[in-house]
Amino acid sequence: MTALAQPSDRRGKVLAIAGIGLIGLLVLIAGIVLLFTGRYPKPIYDFVTHLRSGESIAVEPSDVIVIDGILLFVDERVRELCDVKVFVDADADIRLIRRIQRDLTTRGRPLGEIIDQYLSTVQPMHLQFVEPSKRYADIIVPRGGHNAVAIEMIVAKIKQRLGYSTSGLAVR
Repeated sequence: MTALAQPSDRRGKVLAIAGIGLIGLLVLIAGIVLLFTGRYPKPIYDFVTHLRSGESIAVEPSDVIVIDGILLFVDERVRELCDVKVFVDADADIRLIRRIQRDLTTRGRPLGEIIDQYLSTVQPMHLQFVEPSKRYADIIVPRGGHNAVAIEMIVAKIKQRLGYSTSGLAVR
C-alpha cells in the first residue's frame, strides 16, 4: 500500500496505496505530519540485520506524498491521514516468489530462512492484519499492480489533486 499526502490541505490528509511494521507506526505518523510542515529525516532500515541503521535520508515536503507499506490501513490514525487509500493486491504465490527473489538477491538470506520466516510470521501476519485491512481501501488494484486501467485512474486522481487539466497544463 502506498499513501499520497497533500500538505497544502490543512486537514493534513494523505492519498494512500499500502506496508509498514507495527513497530514503525509512530515513526510513520510523525513522519507524515513532519512532511506537512517541513523536511522529514526518513530512517534507513537494514534488511539484513533487521534494524535501523542509525542513518537517515532527508525527504522534502511535496504536494503529493506517497507512503508505502503492507500495514498502513491497520491503524486508524494512519487511515485518517489518508485522502485516498489504494490497496495493491497480489496472489499469495506471487508474493512468496517476489519475497524469495528479493531476499536471495538483495538481502543475501538463505532459502530455508526465507521459507521459515514466511511460514512462521509473514503468512500468519498477512492473514491476521493485512488481508482484513483491505476493507479500509478506497480502491483495490488486482493483479499486483499489473493493471493499466487502475494505474491510469490513480494517475488521473493524482493529477487532479495537483491541479492539472486533462491536457496536462496546470490549472490555477
